[in-house]
Amino acid sequence: MPNFCAAPNCTRKSTQSDLAFFRFPRDPERCRIWVENCRRADLEAKTSDQLNKHYRLCAKHFDPAMVCKTSPYRTVLKDTAIPTIFDLTSHLRNPHTRHRKRIKELTEEDIRKIKERRLASSIEQLVSKKDAVVEDSTRANEDEPQLSTEEKEFREYLRSLFEVVVMLGKQSIPLLAVKTPEAERASNSFQALLDYRMNAGDEALKKRFEATAVNTEYLSATQQSQLLDVCENTVREEMLMEVRESRFFSLVTGDLVEFAGEKHLPLFLRFVNQQNVLREEFLDFMLFDGDESALVERLEAQLTDRWGLSMEDCRGQAHKATGTSTTKMKAVAVLAMEKYPLALHMPCSHTPLNIHLANSLPFPNVQVVMETLRRIGAFFRTPFTQDELEKAIFTHCQKNEDKGTALKQACASGWTEQHNVFDVLLDMLPPLLLCMDSIRDNGDGKFTEDTTGDAYSITETLADFEIIVTVVILKNVLTFTRAFGRNLQGETLDVFFAANSLTAVLHSLNEVNDNIDVYHEFWYEEAVNVASILEIPVKLPRLFLRKQRAAEVGEIQVEAYFKEYVTVPIIHGIMQEVEDMFSETNLKALKCLSLVPAVMGQMKFNTTEENYADVYRNDLPNPDTLPAELHCWRIKWKHRGKEVRLPTTIHETLQLPDVKFFPNVNSFLKVLSTLPVLKLEDNKSDTASQRLQAYLAGVPAKQWNKSLAMLNINTHVKHDLDVMVDKYCRLYPEDDPDPEAEAEAEAEAEAEAEAEAEEMSEEDVATT
Repeated sequence: MPNFCAAPNCTRKSTQSDLAFFRFPRDPERCRIWVENCRRADLEAKTSDQLNKHYRLCAKHFDPAMVCKTSPYRTVLKDTAIPTIFDLTSHLRNPHTRHRKRIKELTEEDIRKIKERRLASSIEQLVSKKDAVVEDSTRANEDEPQLSTEEKEFREYLRSLFEVVVMLGKQSIPLLAVKTPEAERASNSFQALLDYRMNAGDEALKKRFEATAVNTEYLSATQQSQLLDVCENTVREEMLMEVRESRFFSLVTGDLVEFAGEKHLPLFLRFVNQQNVLREEFLDFMLFDGDESALVERLEAQLTDRWGLSMEDCRGQAHKATGTSTTKMKAVAVLAMEKYPLALHMPCSHTPLNIHLANSLPFPNVQVVMETLRRIGAFFRTPFTQDELEKAIFTHCQKNEDKGTALKQACASGWTEQHNVFDVLLDMLPPLLLCMDSIRDNGDGKFTEDTTGDAYSITETLADFEIIVTVVILKNVLTFTRAFGRNLQGETLDVFFAANSLTAVLHSLNEVNDNIDVYHEFWYEEAVNVASILEIPVKLPRLFLRKQRAAEVGEIQVEAYFKEYVTVPIIHGIMQEVEDMFSETNLKALKCLSLVPAVMGQMKFNTTEENYADVYRNDLPNPDTLPAELHCWRIKWKHRGKEVRLPTTIHETLQLPDVKFFPNVNSFLKVLSTLPVLKLEDNKSDTASQRLQAYLAGVPAKQWNKSLAMLNINTHVKHDLDVMVDKYCRLYPEDDPDPEAEAEAEAEAEAEAEAEAEEMSEEDVATT
């Protein structure tokens, strides 16, 4: 039976359009307001139950902001919705027409009563709100402990201290600056800022330190450390609360950082917050000491005992290791996966796959190449060096302007961290060495000694035939994984197709391995040609020759040596790392990205997520209903309206209002989103990893501080000073002011001062 709209002069019914119709509310007060606005005299005598059962209003009579479309098939009203849009005059243009829905003509008395009723209702709501506020504030005041004057002053003093600490962290100001003989006290940034605040009129600090001697430190190193710890823990707890609410997370680690002579591992967590936004936050530095088992135990204790998380909820791990720590971190990942199989070991989205693969190779010559690339990247961030490189490119490519233009574009900022870094390095070698020679000469004296020294060191490394061969082999082997790696850092559809193309990548690498003699011959010839252009002698490494002579073995040909000790190990290492990083379980997880509607559409809605869903079956709220839910999910998008666009990312899909009607899909997408191999979506600002690198680059290494780094990286996290003050008072109650103890201390100080004065006067008399 169709629904008819009860509004006067409205002839709409449910069979004529897709317009939504809404029942009159059961609440008598709200129902009365609806009837009053309708101006239907015949409805005034009916009860709210009768009106709710038999009468409807169409959506045209409500403000669009009051109407919510929760799905393509369901439209609801907000709880406070009231109809306000009515046509009360069109019937006047045709007075002879019969009107079943007769409009009530309002007298002046009716208008006055309506106004009074609305005014009384608004006053009543205002009074009830005020009473609620007063009641809440009274209850809060009753709950708060009564503080003495000394305690209030002490808390104001602590608040001022915490403001200074937070400012030090936000502005990357070191706690201790470099000391100079002329200004010893100025070396303490904390002390200097306290002086500044007191001079600016901070009464809490003035009262505390007005009687302090001029050269006395306001706070001891222990007290400063306590303040920093409380600040750091408060900020961390704010982030951990969000991680616990979201439950599932992934662990990401960064390059080692050295504090006070000890190496520490930066720890990041990836999670989807309550707003369905993917976040990656920096949480702490962990001491990097001991063997692999000790590191796993320390990592587990950090997450479970200190942070209150469960490693059972960890769904991924990625470790950005370089140098000698690479092998150890790979072993840590393997041990962690043995204990927690769903903590899938994957490459990190911050690092291009080819650079990750090269970093994972434990061979000294490869590690030298990677370290040299990092040094080159840092070198060209120093003043004037980039200009010198562009001059060298211009000089080298005078006869080929197109090549010079291409090289200038290729050597833009960050080229040492791109997928094609080894191709660019080989093309750049001649102008790069020319640039380094020019900087070493330093004819106009604009480069510092450190810069010229770095230029000399980099030149000596690059002008070695072993390094040339290693770069050529890395370039050619990693050509087969370059497109695969680019797709991994692309959009969701690209990652899905990358997961399905891994077989082809492994097939190509196996084909190279099976025909290694042929490939090595071509690659070695390329390396010799590069060396001849740069006038680098083709020879065996000096260290190998010395060992060979000591062992008194027969001579080995140069080409055979580089095949056995460079080409074969690199190709085997790359193949093994690709297989480890993209195991069957990892690929199953990535193939579940077909849940994203745009991927479904690309596959003509012929996807089979059920075949891979067993990986995360225990993470779903209703795993038994998953097949039916996935079927409905496909049907929903397959039969969508022409104007409905398919969401292209997990983030976009999770933001849909009706995804909550698919609880298994919703949970599935949230878990997939935390995988470290997927790039951070909707991330317009710097990542936590980039902010960490900015702090390390902007502060001298000797002045790095773990707590200040934590505050600097997480300036976007709420800093609640009152919470910090409460936490400090709970942790260090011995620092609270005690009036009696202070009075006794003052009395003792006065007595000691009098005794000293008497002794001095006696000495003066004796001298006289």
